[in-house]
Amino acid sequence: MNIEENNGSTVINRSTEYVPAKDWRHFLIGRPLSTADAPHQTIGKFLGLAVFSSDAMSSVAYAPQEMLLILAAAGVSAFHISIPLALGICVLLAILIISYEQTIHAYPNGGGSFIVARDNLGPIPAQMAAAALLTDYILTVAVSISSGAAQMVSAFPELYKYRVWIAVLMVLVIMLVNLRGVKESGITFAIPTYFFLIMMYVMIITGLVKLAMGTLGVVEMAPQDLVNSQQVIQPITAFLILKAFASGTTAVTGVEAISDGITAFKEPRSKNAGTTLIIMAFILGSMMLAITFLANHAGGLPSEEETLISQLARTVFGNRGVFYIGAITATTIILVMAANTAFADFPRLSAIAAADGYLPRQLTYRGSRLVFSKGIGVLSLIAILLIIGFQASVSRLIPLYAVGVFLSFTFSQIGMSRRWWKTGKLKPGDEIIEKGSKLVYDKRWKLKLVANSAGAVMTAIVMVVFAITKFTDGAWFVILLIPLLVLGFSSIHRHYMKVADELSLDTYVASSHLHRQRVIMPIGGVHKSTLVALRYAKTLSRDITAVHVSIDPVETKKIQNKWEQWGDGYRLVVLESPYRLFIEPLLEYIKELDETKAPNEIISIVVPQFIPKHVWSSWLHTNTADTLRKVLLHRKDIVIMEVPYQVD
Repeated sequence: MNIEENNGSTVINRSTEYVPAKDWRHFLIGRPLSTADAPHQTIGKFLGLAVFSSDAMSSVAYAPQEMLLILAAAGVSAFHISIPLALGICVLLAILIISYEQTIHAYPNGGGSFIVARDNLGPIPAQMAAAALLTDYILTVAVSISSGAAQMVSAFPELYKYRVWIAVLMVLVIMLVNLRGVKESGITFAIPTYFFLIMMYVMIITGLVKLAMGTLGVVEMAPQDLVNSQQVIQPITAFLILKAFASGTTAVTGVEAISDGITAFKEPRSKNAGTTLIIMAFILGSMMLAITFLANHAGGLPSEEETLISQLARTVFGNRGVFYIGAITATTIILVMAANTAFADFPRLSAIAAADGYLPRQLTYRGSRLVFSKGIGVLSLIAILLIIGFQASVSRLIPLYAVGVFLSFTFSQIGMSRRWWKTGKLKPGDEIIEKGSKLVYDKRWKLKLVANSAGAVMTAIVMVVFAITKFTDGAWFVILLIPLLVLGFSSIHRHYMKVADELSLDTYVASSHLHRQRVIMPIGGVHKSTLVALRYAKTLSRDITAVHVSIDPVETKKIQNKWEQWGDGYRLVVLESPYRLFIEPLLEYIKELDETKAPNEIISIVVPQFIPKHVWSSWLHTNTADTLRKVLLHRKDIVIMEVPYQVD
């Protein structure tokens, strides 16, 4: 232990060499990391793509399928519409990437839509953005894990009845990996991520070459559950097309993740995060277009029995051989890993919102591996409940998925637009320090304002379309949930503000010293524990009253006799309890004393408490101190002290 005394100051700085002892948690999540290790836990572009892009990249496994599933209502002949819809989604992706690339450089401390909305639009939009993003991250875990389980079931149909528990197990595994730290989770997931990219591009390139050569063929033994379910073919309407487009936009729901987790990147972190974002966009856009294009030409059918990726892979590779197994395995793994994006961002966003007083402050604490472990635990629990509740069905979870994230997109775009408008009002050389960033004059502010305004309009349109077209399918739940979350955030914030105001020293006036301290000592018997507590009570005051609640007259007589011998002359008050109640008569007596005490008098309740050697036996004894503490906690000028006596 090193101790350094600061001369002339009442503050003493101490440093310790204490290292946490090894326990079972070391085996699961690794040795504890010190705060000084934090800079070494940051990641570069290579690992950043694995940690923060798996959600966006994995969406190609279900977004084209969900788009075709909606178009199937108009018959297989409507599938060709999916190609221009995929192009439209890529245009939307480009707009979002331009916006979030600007956000990354403008807000290098992370937080994404929440920080942008807070600094530019106010607390309510910020809370709505936080509610939308947190909801989206929870659904990301539920959807991606359920989709991963579906991929496994496609390859091994006999596992179908176990899909829910397979999904739950996947959540627990990925939770455990993330508890080990950002860097370790990145290293763990880097190989599977790049394996997925290799297998997808091998499948895409092989499929395009075969299509050009006229040898691609069509899907054999296509699933019939979709065909059999279509009793009446609907006409191709604008509503149907918009609904299909809304389902396809789930492909872009992970693009905000990098802007939320900038602080995880190595310096220069904004540059590394921005480069990773652009790489991710190119990969996502190219795969989305290619898979949709090939699925149309190969005659793939969306199905709960077999995924579109599985149908496409066995058609392109000609069988269920090594390459097919590789593609399915890679897709399953990346879908499970897509949840890792949420596990990386949900705890960070929760911590930022909690630091602003909108969530419990406990979420700001880092665990032994320098990650926000409480946030990881909360995310895991809620996602598991969703998976069980929706029986790991991707189609049932998808309608809940994108409303929230497009709401956050919209707030981010509007917030960035207002930011550029504010910078345009500055003069060259001027600067304004805001909570999350620094405003300086930008000569290209008009161009950026137009770009973000256009993005705000487009994402708002998509959000409204999704909300309307998916309302009856389950989007109503998220539309209702977000305002409820905002009410919860506001309530938590008001509580913290009220507590801060009550505890503030700004208007504090020191009260006069206590003139008197009255000590009350409840006793159930006279023994060693009682005398130890009495000895401590003597250090507080000479005004000591022992109190015994009489239930058994014979036992009470014994206690009186012992107190006469061992009580050192202090008074004993016996409270008769004809209804054999213990705590109520005692509380009534304390209440009477409290109501008649002097202005500068305090009541101290000293409770003898013997502590058994074995923890398991503690439930055999009455914990009076805890009961009194719970009941009297809200009364002023009453102090409850427990005096332990260890029993060997």
